[in-house]
Amino acid sequence: MMAATGWMAAGALAAEPLKYPEAKRGEVVEKIHGVEVADPYRWLEEIDSPETKAFVKAQSELAEGFLSKLPRRAAIKDRLKELWDYDKHGLPEKVAGKLIYSRKTGLQNQGVLYWREDREGAEERLLLDPNKLSEDGTVALAGSAVSDDGKLLAYGLSRAGSDWQDWGVMEIDSGKKLEDELKWVKFSHASWEPDGKAFYYGRYDEPKPGQELKEANYNQKLYRHVVGTPQTQDTLVYARPDHPKWGLHASVTDDGQYFLLSVSEGTAPRNGFFFKDLKAGPDAPMVELMKDFDAKYDFVGHDGATFYFHTDHSAPKGRLVAVDTKDPAPAKWRTVIPEGKGTLQGVSYLDGKLLAQFLVDAHDEARVFDTTGKELGTVPVPNLGSLIGLGGRQKDAETFYSVTGYTLPGGIFRYDVKTGKSTPFWEPKVKFDPAKYVTEQVFYASKDGTKVPMFITRRKDLEKNGQTPTILYGYGGFNISMSPAFSPSVISWLEQGGLYAVANLRGGGEYGEDWHQAGQLLKKQNVFDDFIAAGEYLVAEKYTSKAKLAISGGSNGGLLVAACLNQRPDLFAAGAPSVGVHDLLRFHKFTIGWAWQDEYGHPDEKEADFKNLLKLSPYHNVKKGGNYPWVMVETADHDDRVFPAHSFKYGAALQWAQGGAAPVLLRIETKAGHGAGTPTSKVIEKTADVQAFFLAAMNHD
Repeated sequence: MMAATGWMAAGALAAEPLKYPEAKRGEVVEKIHGVEVADPYRWLEEIDSPETKAFVKAQSELAEGFLSKLPRRAAIKDRLKELWDYDKHGLPEKVAGKLIYSRKTGLQNQGVLYWREDREGAEERLLLDPNKLSEDGTVALAGSAVSDDGKLLAYGLSRAGSDWQDWGVMEIDSGKKLEDELKWVKFSHASWEPDGKAFYYGRYDEPKPGQELKEANYNQKLYRHVVGTPQTQDTLVYARPDHPKWGLHASVTDDGQYFLLSVSEGTAPRNGFFFKDLKAGPDAPMVELMKDFDAKYDFVGHDGATFYFHTDHSAPKGRLVAVDTKDPAPAKWRTVIPEGKGTLQGVSYLDGKLLAQFLVDAHDEARVFDTTGKELGTVPVPNLGSLIGLGGRQKDAETFYSVTGYTLPGGIFRYDVKTGKSTPFWEPKVKFDPAKYVTEQVFYASKDGTKVPMFITRRKDLEKNGQTPTILYGYGGFNISMSPAFSPSVISWLEQGGLYAVANLRGGGEYGEDWHQAGQLLKKQNVFDDFIAAGEYLVAEKYTSKAKLAISGGSNGGLLVAACLNQRPDLFAAGAPSVGVHDLLRFHKFTIGWAWQDEYGHPDEKEADFKNLLKLSPYHNVKKGGNYPWVMVETADHDDRVFPAHSFKYGAALQWAQGGAAPVLLRIETKAGHGAGTPTSKVIEKTADVQAFFLAAMNHD
């Protein structure tokens, strides 16, 4: 049975019926906590079935056919290519007198790894170029680790956007790739032992054939790999089959004395912390220092048996404490950096000093302390800007950082820890005039009166007449903060007369763990209320109007956009939920989805969670005959983070339900995943599609 709806497009596009591909509505009904729940598109979870493949093909053809007719699409794509065509330099890591860094020139799909000696006039040398590993640029560098002597590089590669990684080893000086090959690595980095002969990493058991992108990921195991030996000879270092949900993240202190193990369970910002004294011999016990999983414990460094932790224990906005591992009772902890107005984001311990980064009203400040807690100075950050970096080994006397903002590309600076002096290291050159634009911060009231910050980036000469095409972006979850960041896509939108707004919703980490908890579990509706209130504020203040307002977000932000489209379809001209979590009753059954139950709830186990999620789930709250705005549901065929069936099911339901004239498209990227490692070419194509789609919806051609 074919569903059809009309659509009104701008410019030369005619008002013709848009016929959606056939999508049968099955009869699957489950009883959960005594409630019958229909799941008519359950069959789309079988993503490799002939029926689903036919559905995907037909949806892709429909989307491409529609998007290809949008008047602005080609011009936007051309301008995006110009904007993206600049050198992008990653933060250098200095090891044994060498600088190792990633650099992406022009329109390269993937960043290339280089190294050079840290001296004036040193020659830049190619280390690893992922662009040469596939014709379409879909193999990406997913992680790297340099041995302490600067001789070897362990590196991970991701293919077609998958979270699965293959790790190898190469000699840095010669560029020779060794025979080491590690499979089924996911959610792991590599941590070298000080002598550079072995490293630690985490992996899972090999999934069943055909289930690599779907099967739930449990029982991560920690292994030690000796360079030059096959993976089959790797030593199992730590596994906890009694805790199948534990994620294991190993490291070794810079001086080689301690083996460190951070243990997570799900995505909650709480972890355990264990350690072993390597100098006490092979039979030294694993000490479960922080075993209650009652707070976040990020290891910063150590002075002998005193460990420094960035924690939110008894401090929702974070503090730095010194813990005597021989007498570790919380009552004995010494607070080095106390909880303050700003949210402590991270701390580095370099050359005897503590470099602390704070988030103050969603933008960054950086301050320097000694180990007694005395403040020594600051690291410069531009107004309403963000800072990335300041990391390194504990003995390092200098480090690197970059500063960025919505119209400020990320320049890189070298920071001398002893003198506190910053010097420019690299400056990007993007083909636009930043002087034309400004970023401002406003605060608005949400539904319950909570004050929420929002960044607004616009032309300086903007006239507040309610006619400005506006993209409102949000995330609101998992303790993740939305601080200012540069993207050519924002500049493209501004140049078309648009306004770009980012709301700092509850559920994020902008104001610490209390702000996070105010937007999770049974309080998740607060996040949607915050986002809706942001849209209402932009309309009320005449930045834009309902007819000119589009919303965008990815992953948890895709859930946000879809839920708000369901709840307030009248407020928005268009929405683009990308790689979203749309089935809140079955998210935990695929890949790493079980880990999100701390954020969303346990629908199978807790009746209160189930009832709450049933009210919020985008897939289950599409209303037949609803007058929905223009919607482009986006996903990727290799997304093994958020299973693509979420978007298949929500898109099919929305097409079936649409009672208005606006189009509902399902844009499915091929050979791509959740976002990380996506080739530049695919990013540009998607951005052009979204912006052209939004402008057409706003009748702004």
